[in-house]
Amino acid sequence: MGRGPEPIGDILAQLMARRGYAGLRRAEACESAWHEAAGAWAVEQTRVGAIRRGRLEVTVANSTLVQELTFRKSSLLQALARLLPEEKIRDIRFRVGPLE
Repeated sequence: MGRGPEPIGDILAQLMARRGYAGLRRAEACESAWHEAAGAWAVEQTRVGAIRRGRLEVTVANSTLVQELTFRKSSLLQALARLLPEEKIRDIRFRVGPLE
């Protein structure tokens, strides 16, 4: 005998995972949370990358901004923990690079 009908939420989650929608939504949520945590200027000066092993990678326009963000890292981590609790971000890695 079968298990019976599956909840629609489970079916949608499986479909989204297969189609890559979950990853896209996750990236959009992460970028939105970063912009809220870092401030409006971050939209122009930074790009959010991947989260690997609890570390958020952020590309920054120049080394002066890396220093400023490093100084603010503790408050940024607190804000990200509040905005993205499911991601369990424990660190942020800033690097200078192109913001394509």
